[in-house]
Amino acid sequence: MYSDSVIVTQLDGGRTALTPANAAAPSTAPSCAASSPLLVTAGLRHLAVRPGDRVLDVGGGTGWTSGLCAYLTGDDALVTTVEIDPDLARTAAENLARCGLHPSVVTGDAATELQTPHSHSDGLFDRVHVTCGITHVPYVWVERTRPGGHIVLPYNPPIGRLLRLTVLDDGSATGRFGEECSYMPLRSQRLPQPHQHQHQHQHQHQQTDEGATGADDTPPSRVRSLEFGTESLLDPAPGLQVLLASLVGDEPWVSGSGSVLLTDGVSRATVDEGGRLTQTGPRDLWDEAESVHRAWTRQGRPGLDRIGFTVTPERQYVWVDDPAVPAVRALGEAAAGTATTAGASVG
Repeated sequence: MYSDSVIVTQLDGGRTALTPANAAAPSTAPSCAASSPLLVTAGLRHLAVRPGDRVLDVGGGTGWTSGLCAYLTGDDALVTTVEIDPDLARTAAENLARCGLHPSVVTGDAATELQTPHSHSDGLFDRVHVTCGITHVPYVWVERTRPGGHIVLPYNPPIGRLLRLTVLDDGSATGRFGEECSYMPLRSQRLPQPHQHQHQHQHQHQQTDEGATGADDTPPSRVRSLEFGTESLLDPAPGLQVLLASLVGDEPWVSGSGSVLLTDGVSRATVDEGGRLTQTGPRDLWDEAESVHRAWTRQGRPGLDRIGFTVTPERQYVWVDDPAVPAVRALGEAAAGTATTAGASVG
């Protein structure tokens, strides 16, 4: 029977036995999974692998997506999969071999260095397929992709969306966002992610509460009444969601007590049911979010058809309308006071 489900295949980097009880325990964390078939299909559709393409599959996991890439390219020798976990790499190779497929399976960190099979005369790939959440795109992926080639990855700073980048002749890459998604972060970028699931939000809220007391350099709380309600920032349109995630660090969400919260893990904004706003920490997150919303509205409420992402050797950033201009500049007012987060608005 086929099911559009995520199947967890490893817990806590292999340190915890994979059992139903352990998988359900709040103290454990999945570290590898076979993704939703519909989401995998969407990523491969954006990747647009052609027969004869050389493909790099980052995050081999079970070997499933590497096998699909081998099928699409027509020759498993053209596919290289890189997996940082030796046990997972071995499992991927075994699974692929049982299917009669023998792509190159490399154990290593694809974010820092890439080993290319000797059969690759120029060391370049036509397609790079990434199966882990990314907050900062490793430039080595752009360097090792042929101009005109595509990189498809789950961009996750924190609200995840598939991102397809096309590499240009000048050594940059640019592209647009697609379907919303949620992937486990690249291991070298695994930081607390309070925005992916409601229980993570609540946990982060508790951590922020505990960490906000007793710090000598913590600014005092700032309290005011909201001029407008919270509705404009809750459940934002996809274009605004991308801008809030990249420029502010998250989007607001409703806690179990009915308060509306926005946090980056250090600063926090809380709106109680009476409409009173309290901001703590070094950043005024709600002010920043309102500023982004006003700028987004002035720009005609751009959607995903007008918003994209650019990577160069020096910087990477979300943009609106012009791939050469970071959103923090294009939005004007939104640039004032918004901190760079997750490498997305650098420059």
